[in-house]
Amino acid sequence: MPTLCFMSNIILLRGFAVEKQKKNIAGTVWDLAEPVAESLGLELWDVEYVKEGADMVLRITIDKDSGVDINDCEAMHRAIDPVLDEADPIEVSYRLEVSSPGVERTLSRPKHFESSVGQRVEVKLYAPLNGQKKLVGVLTGADSGSFTVENDSGSYTLEKSSAAKVSTLFDWNEA
Repeated sequence: MPTLCFMSNIILLRGFAVEKQKKNIAGTVWDLAEPVAESLGLELWDVEYVKEGADMVLRITIDKDSGVDINDCEAMHRAIDPVLDEADPIEVSYRLEVSSPGVERTLSRPKHFESSVGQRVEVKLYAPLNGQKKLVGVLTGADSGSFTVENDSGSYTLEKSSAAKVSTLFDWNEA
């Protein structure tokens, strides 16, 4: 039995190493993609390296003040592809996707929170707050470690680490 426990720990440690490696790949690609995006007049919004089904996907999300169109995505894809081929940060085959963050965008970086102050957001929490794991309201403030959401029930200042996901909400009825 001790051998089984030991093997289980190795598997868990290997799983941790894979997650850590994914984060390192996303960070490396961010460093490669940011100057490319800037040279095209775009802002790098996010970089994800994730497993979807049987495939590994490298997703680069771009933005710009006037909005992103298909031509921006194509230009970024064509510009980053040779940079990624040269740097070769990913050892396995993967699918490269370039997209916009959309109107309902996930907020994960300090700049995302700062630029979204005054907008309606949905917060999905890891642990319930007043019996609820979802909070909807207006993002009224943010700093490096926390953010504040106000709704009819009150004002809530939350640690960013307490939120599983924070996204802006678009009012489709007013579109």
